[in-house]
Amino acid sequence: MPSSESNYQPVKDSQTKLDQFLVCGLGSLGQHCVAILKEYGAVVNAIDQEEPKNWQVPNLLDLLEQLLIGDCRQTSILEQANISQCRTILLVTGNERVNIEAAFAARLLNPQVRLVVRSDKQNLNELLSQNLGNFIAFEPNQISASGFAIAALGDENLGCFQLEGHQLRVVKHQIKASDQWSNKWRVCEMNTLYRRVLNHTNNPSYLPQEFHQWEPEARLQPGDIVIYLEVTEQLKAKQLNNQPKYNLQQLWQEIVLGRVYKNLKQKIAYLWQTSDRYQSLRVAIICGITVFFLWCFGTVIYSLNYPDTNIVEAFYGTAMLLLGGYGDLFGGINFKTPPELAERMPGWLRLFSLGLTVIGIGFVGVLYALLTNALLSSRFQFFNNYQPLMPKNNYVVLIGLNRVGQRVAALLQELKQPLVGISSTAVNADFINKIPLIIGNISDALGKVNLANTKSIVVVTDDDMENLEIALMAHVQSPTTHVVIRTYDRYFSDNVARLFPYAQVLCTSAISAEVFAAAAFGENILSVFHFDTKTILVVEYMIEAGDTLNELLLAEVAYGYGVVPILYQKSKRSPVKLMPTDHTRLAVGDRLIVLANSNSLQRIERGEIFPRTWQVQVEKVLAQDAIFDGANEISLISGCKMSTARKLMNNLPGQLPIALYKQQALYLVRRLSKLRVTAHLKPFAQDTE
Repeated sequence: MPSSESNYQPVKDSQTKLDQFLVCGLGSLGQHCVAILKEYGAVVNAIDQEEPKNWQVPNLLDLLEQLLIGDCRQTSILEQANISQCRTILLVTGNERVNIEAAFAARLLNPQVRLVVRSDKQNLNELLSQNLGNFIAFEPNQISASGFAIAALGDENLGCFQLEGHQLRVVKHQIKASDQWSNKWRVCEMNTLYRRVLNHTNNPSYLPQEFHQWEPEARLQPGDIVIYLEVTEQLKAKQLNNQPKYNLQQLWQEIVLGRVYKNLKQKIAYLWQTSDRYQSLRVAIICGITVFFLWCFGTVIYSLNYPDTNIVEAFYGTAMLLLGGYGDLFGGINFKTPPELAERMPGWLRLFSLGLTVIGIGFVGVLYALLTNALLSSRFQFFNNYQPLMPKNNYVVLIGLNRVGQRVAALLQELKQPLVGISSTAVNADFINKIPLIIGNISDALGKVNLANTKSIVVVTDDDMENLEIALMAHVQSPTTHVVIRTYDRYFSDNVARLFPYAQVLCTSAISAEVFAAAAFGENILSVFHFDTKTILVVEYMIEAGDTLNELLLAEVAYGYGVVPILYQKSKRSPVKLMPTDHTRLAVGDRLIVLANSNSLQRIERGEIFPRTWQVQVEKVLAQDAIFDGANEISLISGCKMSTARKLMNNLPGQLPIALYKQQALYLVRRLSKLRVTAHLKPFAQDTE
């Protein structure tokens, strides 16, 4: 795909007036917001109480249309900043009260202006959104916490978020010789209803920074790097259960292909691994299943050997044996049989009865013991402070339990990741019993943790230099451990990342600024994560008349703007579709969620779409009915008129008169091949239009 801006094809009027934006507060976050807004091509004004002394963005004054020194809550200052002509005002000072008061003043002066506010008061933010309208609030610490949590997982995990009750994760996987994909699958074959390839390379040292820059027909080889998005297995099963339309043919295909057995096997394995954390529950499940099986089996045995005894009495008789009633049962109460018949009972049956009693006493005793232990444990835990045990290996060490640290800890717990917290100061009482904690001097605390067995070390204190110092100390003690460092200055972050390549450095302000800037253009940001050095946003669009996305195929949205559509909904009452097909056409009122970076969002905002550079040449059909089916497929995937597709299929060989994106064209060729139509790709010739 072309990557230079000279290849863009604007779909908006080039004479459209640039949007005006107002940024209030030029701290670290505000400066980064200005820089990113300028990348979108916006006109930016700014207000601050005083001229900043620390310029984290060089030549910031050159990026601003005007800088006003004053109180952004004052009407006169807002009027000087042309608030009446602003599309959006970003209120990102360090004082939440100032931000809220300035939002009120801005709304009175411009009822249509969009308010993007820095605030952590979630309930108030929701109420203001309902009453003011066109209002959205973020808290930088919450935005960055998810990035630190995902970075702490290391290994293959790049991102994790939820959509409509479904858990999705972004995975970076290096192909091994033992993988089922190795030397067998093409990259495009990894795309399924629950998985989308985001990137692929056969050079581990180089990974493209944009989506779709990979060859769909390339074979997966050992050593290749593949990054893909997938719906996790547990929620995949939930989604299948919620689908109302699942016909018999689909069910039969699932059974024939063995997918039902495979899914069931994976669910059982997952539950078994989960219960491994609770040994008593695991033992109770085994005992319960065993007793229930013996109960049913004994009932059948006695019913068959004593036809005059109904199944209910056999059922209760077996229960008596399992509860230790061997003497009671054979002392006179004998399945409606005379006492003398008990003596003539086959030896194997009496031995079986004795076995039931012995096994039943053992297993029922275990169940009683587990129940007693659970009751006593819960009682002691209620009256005593419970301190979780220190994990033995593969855990995360989280240093700094401030607001960001506690949020990171909560996210890691949701992801079932064992962790240990270290803090130099006291923490909230509510947080003490949630994870193992070490309170005190951080240098001493590092000596109490076996860093060699850790998965990663995350340092998120409120001091950049302290974070760096702690990270260096940790690296000395355990050179192979993954280290994640929190910083506030983008250039400090860049320098640290270059000097210490073993560390992953995340700048809170830079991450948050991309979210604030995207929200300034009216986008709804659902989540954020990192794609190597790029920040990736999960963005929701509601298609309106005049949008640059309106009436486009999802293939055109994906390959034209460099985003990945992951959810589509026709209307509010329609079911959502995860990983929607490329031939879906957008219309007014549709809802679309995509993965995008800042460059992609800028292209969508400006309507600068990559050109289509490939054409499909159709040679011949191998069956008469393929003419009709092939025309339908061409019209569906390419978006051309049905009459154009019919004309092409009736006059072969010929080429499709419209250009396509490479992945779109390759998909069409593969679909035609399945219909027994021979076709191939060729570069698009401009003079054919």
